[in-house]
Amino acid sequence: MNKKLFDMAVSASSNAYVPYSHFSVGAAVLFDSNKIYTGCNVENSSFGLTLCAERNAISTAIAAGEKGNIKAIAISSPNSKMCYPCGACLQWMSEFCSHDMEIILENENCEPVTFKLSEFLPYQFRKDRLI
Repeated sequence: MNKKLFDMAVSASSNAYVPYSHFSVGAAVLFDSNKIYTGCNVENSSFGLTLCAERNAISTAIAAGEKGNIKAIAISSPNSKMCYPCGACLQWMSEFCSHDMEIILENENCEPVTFKLSEFLPYQFRKDRLI
C-alpha cells in the first residue's frame, strides 16, 4: 500500500501550481475507510495564502464527506528527496488521526521510507487536550 500511496503523491505533484517557487509537492492521504485523496500545493502571490499539498489532500477528503481518521500520508516532490511536511501540515495531520499515523517520504535512493507522526510532532496539540 505504501508504494501505491507514494505513486499517487508523485502523480499529484504534477498538478501543482507553483509560479513563484517552482517547488512542486504532491500528497496522497489514506483514511481508515481505505479511501485515498490527493492534493498538490497551490501558491498565491500573497505567499501566506499558499496551500500545501498535505492540507489540500486533507481538505479534499473532508469536502468529500470523509469522517474517518488518517492512517497514512505520502508526500513527494520532484524538486527534493525527503520532502518533509511543514509544522502547519503536521498539526493538520494530528487533527485528523486518532493514532500515530504513518508519513511516507522518498529517500535518496528513490525508495519510500516510513516515519511516525510522533517522530516529527512529539507534543501534538490535540482536541483531547482541550479539556
